Amino acid sequence: MTQRPFKVLGIQQIAIGGPDKKRLQTLWVDMLGLEVTATFQSEKENVDEDICAIGSGPFKVEVDLMQPLDPDKKPAVHITPLNHVGLWIDNLPVAVEWLTAKGVRFAPGGIRKGAAGYDITFLHPKSNDEFPIAGEGVLIELVQAPQEVVQAFAALAG
Repeated sequence: MTQRPFKVLGIQQIAIGGPDKKRLQTLWVDMLGLEVTATFQSEKENVDEDICAIGSGPFKVEVDLMQPLDPDKKPAVHITPLNHVGLWIDNLPVAVEWLTAKGVRFAPGGIRKGAAGYDITFLHPKSNDEFPIAGEGVLIELVQAPQEVVQAFAALAG
């Protein structure tokens, strides 16, 4: 088993894209009862999203309902309905350094603040010759877990 200098603690978010987030809201908010906790828009990321929540405290999982600001521009947040999954990471800079050294491909942009205010970065969905390990078609967001999440998961582990 490979020894790694970081831990994946759990699911931080699931991002769902569509051409019209009102249709996504009908299912996720109106029918399933998720609460919209925030909204986020970014021209650079071509996204208009509602940030919803399941659960509470350190075990809260975001469900982001996304539509493009311009359906003809990239990134096309609506083309893949399950846009990406986000994973809590206990030490994001260490994880990025270690994974990069092991040949994991990251999407452009590096570590930056995400819509919910946490530091994030993305694993690229496709590998290349330089970085032969990637998400195999899935965009994966790595999210720096705040200290209360790290502590809650440590308490669960015993």
